[in-house]
Amino acid sequence: MTLPATDLADCTATTLATLFRSGATSPVEALAAVLKRAERLDPRLNALCWLAPEEAMADARTSESRWRAGTPLSPLDGVPVVVKDLILTRGWPTLRGSRTVDPRQPWDVDAPSVARLREAGAVLFAKTTTPEFGCKGETNSPLTGITRNPWHLERTPGGSSGGTAAAVAAGIAPLGLGTDGAGSIRIPAAFCGNVGFKPSFGRVPAYPLSPFGTLAHIGPHTMSVADAAAAMNLLKRPDVRDWTALPFDDSDFTAGLDDGVRGLRVAFSPTLGYATNVHPEVAAACARAAARFAELGAQVEQVDPGFEDPVEIITGLWFVGAWTLWNTLSPAQQALTDVDFAAQAHLGSAYSALAVQRLHLRRGALGTQMKQFMQRFDLLLTPAVAVPAFEARPPGTVPMEPASMLGWTPFSYPFNLTQQPACSLPCGLTADGLPIGLQIVGPMFGDALVLRAARAFESVQPVPRPRLD
Repeated sequence: MTLPATDLADCTATTLATLFRSGATSPVEALAAVLKRAERLDPRLNALCWLAPEEAMADARTSESRWRAGTPLSPLDGVPVVVKDLILTRGWPTLRGSRTVDPRQPWDVDAPSVARLREAGAVLFAKTTTPEFGCKGETNSPLTGITRNPWHLERTPGGSSGGTAAAVAAGIAPLGLGTDGAGSIRIPAAFCGNVGFKPSFGRVPAYPLSPFGTLAHIGPHTMSVADAAAAMNLLKRPDVRDWTALPFDDSDFTAGLDDGVRGLRVAFSPTLGYATNVHPEVAAACARAAARFAELGAQVEQVDPGFEDPVEIITGLWFVGAWTLWNTLSPAQQALTDVDFAAQAHLGSAYSALAVQRLHLRRGALGTQMKQFMQRFDLLLTPAVAVPAFEARPPGTVPMEPASMLGWTPFSYPFNLTQQPACSLPCGLTADGLPIGLQIVGPMFGDALVLRAARAFESVQPVPRPRLD
């Protein structure tokens, strides 16, 4: 189907806020539009795993009253939001894509990111699908089945934030929360044609700490860069429950968003020096994107950062995290797990304390190398993912060893290890009509600069939208 441009479900979060402010529409009408879109499309996409329309409508009516009184709680008051089912949400079960979690328990805590959105008046209305415990870069699980890509229903939306990315791409929500431990925001953003932003580690407070430790970030999925900046203004507010949180940054991420990239020193690395399987259409689109940055006035140099593929570091730490989580489960719960998660846990059981410490030291060396590299450059451009979206498939299809698990996304996981901010945004379509993602990486704490650069590129190459028939 081709959807009319006037459909509120196709509006960005910032557009909705402008319409609310002018009185042209209301949070109630916006929520009704996305709920109608979800009813029509989610049976095919399987992006939502929990829906609370009545509760959300009550919140939308309250938000509508605030806008009419001229007292909105924030610029995103009344905007519909979905939350990945790894993130605690008060009153709703957080099952983490797993049959091991009992839904019949008190759910009385909001994670910091959810609390900040709720305090800002955002209308939370659904949880989104994830692979079990966010364990892989595609979204399938024994609990919720296979989630599909709005651009092509036979393809995966990626993962592990695939449900959030699919919902945003389909117009089921203008804004969603995701998590990213090895690319889990940026992979699905690339596959679904969204903006996906992984902030500097600690910029968005998290609670509880992920079983995968300091690899895991929280950030927004949006239809536009302006939406991501507006969301970050809310998400970066502090929370005392996160012992890893950065000191509060009171800057406005929307200020200077349109200042462009003229004069910035930009490195373009089409392979990071080691990727050998970059799809030709991905390589060509990202090369054109780098040329766009030069046209916009940036000083672009093709250069590699100079490190070897850190896939052994990321997967080693990941497998140990899976093994740690596995040991919190009873034998009866272990029998219910996804075969892929069980395989990862088994691999993690083989790591000694010495082996883990060596991984941490190698991670530290990588971080030092990237800090030094970013002294020479303001930004680094790479493909977001080496390939377009591949076939949506059930758990157990591929072995959980490093090459098959992450070999197709060699550009994402290095920057979980280094904890740098990174954004994926669309830079073109394949001949088959699948989105291609460009990754913009900044120096640690350079979140606002990454968003500014993403906005500059978006201004000359607008984000495409899928057409669902």
